[in-house]
Amino acid sequence: MERIASFCVDHTKLMPGIYTSRIDGDIVTYDIRMRRANIPPFLPNASMHTIEHLFATFVRNSAYKDHIIYFGPMGCRTGFYFLTRALSHPSAIQLMKDAFAFIADFEGEIPGAAAAECGNYLEHDLAGAKKEAQDFLTVIADWNEEKLRYLS
Repeated sequence: MERIASFCVDHTKLMPGIYTSRIDGDIVTYDIRMRRANIPPFLPNASMHTIEHLFATFVRNSAYKDHIIYFGPMGCRTGFYFLTRALSHPSAIQLMKDAFAFIADFEGEIPGAAAAECGNYLEHDLAGAKKEAQDFLTVIADWNEEKLRYLS
């Protein structure tokens, strides 16, 4: 079998940030790398789960809601995948910054965190998600289109 594109990225050199992983027609896959690969601590499951709920809720309620395909966690617990359709890189970057700012400032009940709405509603950590989002905002504060490329 052919190696998939994400396995061709040298994870020993990978730094936290936002990267373009794939472009398939008008669908762009962004890798949101919040942690260094293979260097613990990794993102805690409960914090990741809360980030997933809040980020997805925010972007699917934004002006770009019709351009959102998917947002979900990386199995390695270093970040998330974010797929958009027909959305410019600058708009996507700003939307990600806005989503993480929303998470960092969020107060109240986590959307979709009830037994009838979520397959693991008991595993959430709002305080942890807020801290992770705030920490990541410092990483991406000046992120722009030129920084989206993985370095080889």
